[in-house]
Amino acid sequence: MTTRRKILTIIAGAAALPAVGARASNDLKQWRGIALGANAHIILEHPDADRLINNAVDEIHRLEKIFSLYQADSQISRLNNEGVLHEPAFEMIELLSLCSRLNERTKGAFDPTVQALWSLYAESFSAGRYPTEKRIHQALSVTGWNHVEFSTQQVSFDRAGVMLTLNGIAQGYIADKVKKLLSDNGVTSALVNAGEIATLGGGPKGDGWQVELRNSQDQNIPLHNRSIATSALLGTTFNANGTVGHILDPRTGYAGGVWSEVSVVSNSSAEADGLSTAFCLMPAAEISACKGDSEVYLS
Repeated sequence: MTTRRKILTIIAGAAALPAVGARASNDLKQWRGIALGANAHIILEHPDADRLINNAVDEIHRLEKIFSLYQADSQISRLNNEGVLHEPAFEMIELLSLCSRLNERTKGAFDPTVQALWSLYAESFSAGRYPTEKRIHQALSVTGWNHVEFSTQQVSFDRAGVMLTLNGIAQGYIADKVKKLLSDNGVTSALVNAGEIATLGGGPKGDGWQVELRNSQDQNIPLHNRSIATSALLGTTFNANGTVGHILDPRTGYAGGVWSEVSVVSNSSAEADGLSTAFCLMPAAEISACKGDSEVYLS
């Protein structure tokens, strides 16, 4: 079975980063690293680019301390372990508020409480078997956005066993936050990839940051101050023969979906991230009804 860290890397790899344009500039700088388990990449053009990249990396690390499931002392890890989180960070509440809106918008297809189901599938396939219908039903009893309560004072669950994962939206959220940090410091041309991609300006050549979608059409999409996120049903799998994908339907408890890969272009990387996950599970008519002004690429 592939780990969740690998899941993020594979999903992020579904949208190839653009090549830097031919126009040379001493102010054009790049950084590569890891954010929430995914390959991360920042390209920006600014006279003080080195300092700003350091600030951006610090911001990534700060947000990981809130959202990372891999850090035992992160806010989300403490919430999952204790069932309550007192004095949550502003960013936690902001992102949970967005999750609420997306959950309602997608009629439950996007639901971060799917973590209990994910843990069941991971445990079962590690033992070489599909989870039983009984255990799926048990996991569904602690799955559902209605089990989550939050305010500026605390986040809590209404029953034992509920767990959150924000891996389907936090990468995009972090990309948005880094983009804002750069913009607030006078950057007008940048690409931020924190597992999902957010852009500032029109790229080094001014014709948009060129992002390649490696789908059946191998499309190139120019981004101007827009974001893109991609989810793939079999981007990683629980079983050895690669037939049970990691995107689980929180409404039924089963793996599967309608599309093999979905990419969403939006003004918000967090929104694109959440919608691309949900849209994998939704038919075209439902996607069309709730996509808003986002662009959707299905394959």
